[in-house]
Parts: sequence; C-alpha cells; structure tokens
Amino acid sequence: MISKKMDGLVNNNSVIRQMFEEGKRMAEEFGSENVYDFSLGNPNVPAPAKVKETIERLLKEEDPVALHGYMANAGFPDVRAKVADSLNKRFGTAFTADNIMMTVGAAGGLNCALKALINPGDEVLSFAPYFVEYRNYVANYDGVLKEVAPDTETFQPDLKAFEEAVTSKTRALIINNPNNPSGVIYTEETIRAIADILNRKQAEYGSEIFIISDEPYRELVYTGAEVPYITKYYDNTIVGYSFSKTLSLPGERIGYLVIPSEAADHERLFQAVTIANRVLGFVNAPSLMQKVVAECLEEKADIGFYAKNRDVLYDALKDYGFSCIRPEGAFYMFIKSPVADEKEFVTEAKKEHILLVPGSSFACAGFVRLSYCVSYETCVNSLPGFKRLAEKYGL
Repeated sequence: MISKKMDGLVNNNSVIRQMFEEGKRMAEEFGSENVYDFSLGNPNVPAPAKVKETIERLLKEEDPVALHGYMANAGFPDVRAKVADSLNKRFGTAFTADNIMMTVGAAGGLNCALKALINPGDEVLSFAPYFVEYRNYVANYDGVLKEVAPDTETFQPDLKAFEEAVTSKTRALIINNPNNPSGVIYTEETIRAIADILNRKQAEYGSEIFIISDEPYRELVYTGAEVPYITKYYDNTIVGYSFSKTLSLPGERIGYLVIPSEAADHERLFQAVTIANRVLGFVNAPSLMQKVVAECLEEKADIGFYAKNRDVLYDALKDYGFSCIRPEGAFYMFIKSPVADEKEFVTEAKKEHILLVPGSSFACAGFVRLSYCVSYETCVNSLPGFKRLAEKYGL
C-alpha cells in the first residue's frame, strides 16, 4: 500500500504529462507530422554551439575524478562566483559565491527553498494561473497553497485580492516571471506594489514573508521587454533559476538559487537550503553541467525561433476569432476556451490531432495552454485544424 500523499498524486497525475504521453501514442498511430503536440514546454531549439564545445573540452582537459566527483553541497565555489559576477554585471547587484547555490534545475531549487522555510500549516500564496507542480511542492512540506484569482483581462496579479489573501499564516509567495502559462511579464510597477504590500504585512504581523521567484524563462522575452530583478525591490527574496529553457537543457537538470545577503538570517537560511539539497537526495547539482553553464552564462537559445512561432500562431488564432493575451515572454499562449468547460474544447481539439492543456491544471478554468516551443512546421500545419475548431464554435 502506497502512502496517502502519493495515492492522491497517482490518482491525479499531471495532465501535462498525460497529454505528452498521449501525443507520443498518437504520433505512432497517425505519424508525427500529423500530430500537433503543444502540451509540454520541451524546447525544440538546440543548445548553443558553445555548450557542446565546452562539454567536449572539459571531458578532454579536466581531471575526470575531480570533474565527476563530489563537491560542497552548494556547488563548486568557482562556478557560484561566476554566476554571481554575471548577475552583478547584468542587474547591478552585489552578490558573491555565498549568495548562490547550484541546484538540480529550478524544481530542485524550489523544493530546497520550501523545505528551508515551511512549517506544517504555513500558507504559501501564488497568483493564478500558476505552474501546476507548485501545489505539490508546497504539500511536500505540509504547507497549504492558497491561490489568488487572476485578472483574466491582463493576467497581471490582482493586487487587492492578494493583499486580502495575506494572513498571519503566510510564509511565502511564489511568483513566476515571465509567467507559465500566460506568457505575461509582471511589470516593475506590479513588483513594487507586491513588495509594498508584503513589507506592510510583515510589520503588521511581526513575521517574515518570503518571495520565491521562479525564473526559468527570464531570458525568453520579446521586443525588448524587461523582467524586473526582484531582489532589488524586496529583501526577503529567494530567486530560483534554471538553464533548461535558456540553454535548451531541460533534461540536464541544472540551475541555481540566489539568496541575497539582505534576506532575514541570511547565513542560517543559506545553510538550511544547502542542507535541504542534501537531505532531499539531490546532494549536489550535476558536476559536469555546473562547469559547462559557468562558461556559457552569456549564451542563450535562439529567441527568434520562438518569436516566429508566437507570431504565426497568435496572428492566425486572433484572425479566426480566438481570444488570448499576446505573450511577452516564455513560449506559452493562454487561449480563452470558446466554451465554459475548457476540457470539452481540449477533447474537440484532440480530434484535430491538436494537443492542448486545460487551464484548470493551472488553477484558471476556461482557458487552455498552448506551448509553442515546437517546430515552425508544426505551428503552420496545425492552423487548418484551429480554423475548423473556430468554425465549429461559431467564432
């Protein structure tokens, strides 16, 4: 008999993963060229050439025992220093290696941060729509995730609803900027307002409330848009970053946490996340990939590829009568379902061999997520099916 926690997870396995597996099955049945799988955020852009060059050079030149061996749980000191220097150069911060912990992707980092912060019964807020796994991550440590309903016109956070949701039990707020699934960037004005609310609530309750900023899509922004670097606006912040999207390395599981010196009890907090890295079983981030990303901090995947996909899909879907926000970042489009039950629409889309994810998976029913990190041909070839769907629903 499995645990009660896992029993619930097994019975409610990720819809995103289910759709991904369904896509593979359909590709075998109908041919991959006839299936338009927009379910999973799995980059279709190869990693920059320097990534491969660096891997090959390190394997040739480095001592293999040291290269593949253990290091401090926080990661190689020289790698952490290079990450800090890069952030300082880009954002005008003043980090050192003592502010950086290398992690097993953003997910590993978020779990380390939550384990370090959350006591049973503590509340963690997140703005809907949010990445589906946040609820599970918080539950891992017996916390309670409270969602703040969205403004579905702009998908910027509803600040009034947010302020009302903060209580004496609130321990953290998870934000995702740029946002998965909406593609929206939270503006500097929004970030300043969030920080102001939390500073007032900390004073009111005599507690510490952390922002955990999940930023795997930070570099994937369009038309010169900027993503505010949140440690500059609020002291009690932990930033989680991943190279999965920036360098198209999702399977390599490499990222980092930033814990600024301004955060309350910084030294013990850093020690706590480092120990969490060990006791959660990660031990340390992958050694080879730490060395690789340290030399590729100025590299990033071809954003033009994603922009081209975004434009062809957005323009066509709007022309067909669908409603959605034009994404400013990431590689997702959040489309309003033409019927109240978006799962019905997902089912109809599957008849056209188009795989989408229902918005209820992101705590925002009535919408569907489309992930356009696929080939351009997939985007273009899916359009007749979308047009038939629009006609079916009278758009």
